[in-house]
Amino acid sequence: MSGDIAVLGAGMHPWGKWGRSFVEYGTVAARAALADAGIDWTDVRSVVGADTVRGGYPGYVAGATFAQALGWQGARVTSVYAACASGAQAIDTARAQILAGMADAVLVVGADAAPKGFFAPAGGDRHDDPDWLRFRVLGATNPAYFGLYARRRMALHGDTAEDFAQVKVKNAAAGALNPNARYRKAVTAEEVAASAVVADPLRLLDICATSDGAAALVLTSMDFARRHGAPDPVRIRAVSTVTPTYPRAVLDLPDIATDSAAAVEPSPRSFRASIARAAYEEAGIGPEELSLAEVYDLSTALELEWYEDLGLCDVGEGAKLVRDGATALGGRIPVNASGGLASFGEAVPAQAIAQVCELTWQLRGTAGARQVAGARVGITANQGLFGHGSSVVAVR
Repeated sequence: MSGDIAVLGAGMHPWGKWGRSFVEYGTVAARAALADAGIDWTDVRSVVGADTVRGGYPGYVAGATFAQALGWQGARVTSVYAACASGAQAIDTARAQILAGMADAVLVVGADAAPKGFFAPAGGDRHDDPDWLRFRVLGATNPAYFGLYARRRMALHGDTAEDFAQVKVKNAAAGALNPNARYRKAVTAEEVAASAVVADPLRLLDICATSDGAAALVLTSMDFARRHGAPDPVRIRAVSTVTPTYPRAVLDLPDIATDSAAAVEPSPRSFRASIARAAYEEAGIGPEELSLAEVYDLSTALELEWYEDLGLCDVGEGAKLVRDGATALGGRIPVNASGGLASFGEAVPAQAIAQVCELTWQLRGTAGARQVAGARVGITANQGLFGHGSSVVAVR
């Protein structure tokens, strides 16, 4: 049996701060994906919803919430939560159902309505919750963590604030071409440098916002896609959802442990690098075969880290790729041709799905002004709290 599944449809609700329900956003994205696939809602035999913890009980059972919003029609439902990796977990669940013969067509949906400001832990006192502890004990808000990581890069590799600013300049230029992006305005390095300091050395324009938004995919078996007029669809070839190994020398919040009682040899690579490696191994490709990548740019400095973790360059050379224009549109390996989170902001359950939407449009050759010429292979990279890996390889 082939491990490939088809991406028959992709759809999004534009991202912003709209002040409405996540259900509305997800329903719009789902209907757009169904229309793109050219199938009816009643053709879908399974719905996998990526959960949002900010939507109350309907958000905790997102699969059923979206199935009800579209109209109960008997499809099985699944709801998954893996923080920022929720979308990848949803895609992986859908793929497993398709390859197991449980459903020929699966709708995957993620949507969020984000609060103002940066994300904080859920309310209440929970002394055994690492996310609560990192805020209350360490004072490590997300922007503080991003700033520490940026300082680490500066100390180890000689990266500069100007290097970080160029990542924002690159992503804003791409986002200006994307009708689904929240921020559609090019910016200059000078504008980045003039924005307010949030967590030194990072400034306001170095850090992604929190957003409302949604993304959806119709995933099918290859036979179903061919029967419905898609003889050569974009295919998902690998999904990596690996976890870290101990001991760990570099912290990924909120996990502040560096060791465990398990007798595991130290890994030769970081957690983020292991996410990509597992995806490459499953897909049977290497980084040299990529046409483009969509990565999790919570901050400009973290995007540079992903270049190295994906094997696009050696460790410490991420900033050089930006300086050389290699990761810009028209460069050797465009990264975040969508505009990335710099242009979208975080809508947590939707963002890993949105990354695959972008790969789908790029591999189809329908990405418009931001099209990567000749795109044939793409990878996503994301990460969820509590050790959730997230990477998808799509091919055409």
